[in-house]
Order: sequence, then structure tokens, then C-alpha cells
Amino acid sequence: MLNLDSLIVEFDKGLRTLMAKAPTARPYPDEHVADASMSDAEKKHAAALMRINHTGEICAQALYQGQALTARDPIVQEKLKHAAWEETEHLAWTSKRVDELGSHLSFLNPLWYTGSLALGAVAGVAGDKWNLGFLAETERQVGAHLQSHLDSLPPQDAKSRAVVQQMYVDEVSHADMAIELGGEELPLPVKLAMRGMSVVMTKTVYWV
Repeated sequence: MLNLDSLIVEFDKGLRTLMAKAPTARPYPDEHVADASMSDAEKKHAAALMRINHTGEICAQALYQGQALTARDPIVQEKLKHAAWEETEHLAWTSKRVDELGSHLSFLNPLWYTGSLALGAVAGVAGDKWNLGFLAETERQVGAHLQSHLDSLPPQDAKSRAVVQQMYVDEVSHADMAIELGGEELPLPVKLAMRGMSVVMTKTVYWV
């Protein structure tokens, strides 16, 4: 049961995720990568893809937060918190890259955050094996999106590619961690529903 102090802490996490500049302990993956010349259309497309990735990390923060709140096993809680920190670094990397490309973050991030927090809490209430299964499937789907972005980014945009590639490595690691901790494979209808929601998010955030 959450007490008032815990609720205040969680509310503060949400505000920081949405409003504050995200920290990173690791160097930016594109730190030593030279920027390349791109047309306005290429920059706009790259920025839109990186905006989608940033919003995906907003959702990941909320999912992990909700799941950790309702997870039963202390070990699972700690693993979720560690993974959430790496997702925070992804927020820093993608936000910086969107800014460099001269664009903006999604105006709908508060909406995606709230919905993802609720989903994460529900997944946690369902039990740790389903909680972890939901996490594993989420990370698999995020990994697939990242791979598609590597295919779609302008070939010369090595800076964005460096960021997306490291994010992909981390997401695969998170999925493997969830399975190793006992994550249960989700039923196909749940997976399909998750993919449908993901499509709505990516199509919307590309523009807004």
C-alpha cells in the first residue's frame, strides 16, 4: 500500500520525466560522431523518428514506474528500477538529438505517460510473471521499431543511428532480463492489442 510520501515521490518522478532535462551517466552514443549534411526533408524525417523514440522512452518510464509500484518480488522491483534508469538515459539522448535536428518533442507526451503508467500498474497487479512477460513483449516491440528506424533514417545521419543502435542493445537486454526473471509469454490477442496501440502512437507522434 502506498503512503502519502510514496505518492509524492512517484508524482515527482512523473513531473521530472515530462518536464526536466533527463540525466545520463553514460556518454552520449553519438558524442564522437560527426554531423552530416542533410536536406530539410531528411532532417524533418530524422527528427520525427527520434521524436517517436523519445515518446517511446516516456512510455517506458511510465511502464517501469507502474510495474515497480505493484511488483511483489523485491528483486523484480530492483531490476525494474535499474532498467528504468537506462530508459532515462535514452530520454536524454533522444531529446538532445531532436533538438539538434531543429524540431520539438511530442506535445502529447503527458497523455502517453499517463496511459502507460496505468498499464504498468495493471500489469504489476496481474502478478510478477505476467508483469515481466508484459515488459519482455514491450521491449521486443520497441526493438522492432528501432530496427525499422535504422532502415528508415537518412543513410548519412550517423549521429541518430549511433543513438538508436545503443538503444536497441539496451532494449534487447531488458527483454532478456525479464524472461530470465520468469516472464510469461503473453497470449497472442494481448500482443496484437499492444502492437495496435503502438501503431497509433507512432503514427500520431510522427507529426505531433
